[in-house]
Amino acid sequence: MITDMHQPSRYMTFTAEQWGRLRASTPMTLNEDDVERLRGLNVALSLAEVSEIFLPLSRLLNLYVGASQELYRATDTFLGKLPEKVPFIVGIAGSVAVGKSTTARVLQTTLARWPDHPKVDLVTTDGFLYPNAVLDERGLMERKGFPQSYDRRRLLQFLSDIKSGKSDVAAPVYSHLTYDILPDTTTVVNNPDILIVEGLNVLQTGTADDETPVFVSDFFDFSIFVDADVEHIRDWYIERFFTLRETAFRDPKSYFSRYAELDDEQAVKTATDIWTRINERNLYQNILPTRERADLVLRKGADHLVSEVRLSKL
Repeated sequence: MITDMHQPSRYMTFTAEQWGRLRASTPMTLNEDDVERLRGLNVALSLAEVSEIFLPLSRLLNLYVGASQELYRATDTFLGKLPEKVPFIVGIAGSVAVGKSTTARVLQTTLARWPDHPKVDLVTTDGFLYPNAVLDERGLMERKGFPQSYDRRRLLQFLSDIKSGKSDVAAPVYSHLTYDILPDTTTVVNNPDILIVEGLNVLQTGTADDETPVFVSDFFDFSIFVDADVEHIRDWYIERFFTLRETAFRDPKSYFSRYAELDDEQAVKTATDIWTRINERNLYQNILPTRERADLVLRKGADHLVSEVRLSKL
């Protein structure tokens, strides 16, 4: 474990190698086909990283889930109620293009292969963005992904219902192709053992409304922040833009189809402009300030692989 005698911190810091030793006897439950299926655009995921980073993390969370269930049982016993099944909620935050979606999918798969909690659901907060028509009306299209672009009340109600043990809780669905909410489309969450909630601003607090002084992270049992140098994230964003230019942007239904015929110079200029004007500003103003609220920070190097893990002290 890395220690620094001069900088007090609420975190214990591990190199990737040190963290990997904490896997103990946790079996490898993924294969190369799984890794290929779970890997996001331009994300350097490998079986070695799954073994070194995600298996120890799944072991830790498995222990946390068991301890949490005991606490719920103790509370129910105190209140004289029959024990209820309450999902364990994991929040995953981080910048656009940092790889948090891949992190969420890998974590979902590794956790679901523990026999204690086979039902693990994943919801992204993209579905709780206001529709483009609403964002246009409010002048927020240039702030899409900023906290004010989300239907916060709907997201809070969704999480409250999940934590109340309700069945068949519906969440709206977002299309990255059309860059908008899919009307009359929902995904249903039905009493999972674990729910992973992934999004840009899930650890943000800001100013709560007087009527609802509650934050998204209040419903989390554990939170993760996927971190990297801003310069690296910018480069990954531009690389992803190039990949999308050759794939999704070529679909006539894509909101960004106008970018499909850009040459390389134009593509770099356009991607850099979007990054600087929207995503970098959101990162500095709203996302990075929440990093120290996370229970665990996965720190990536220039190669997109996790090089350091920071775990909060209890």
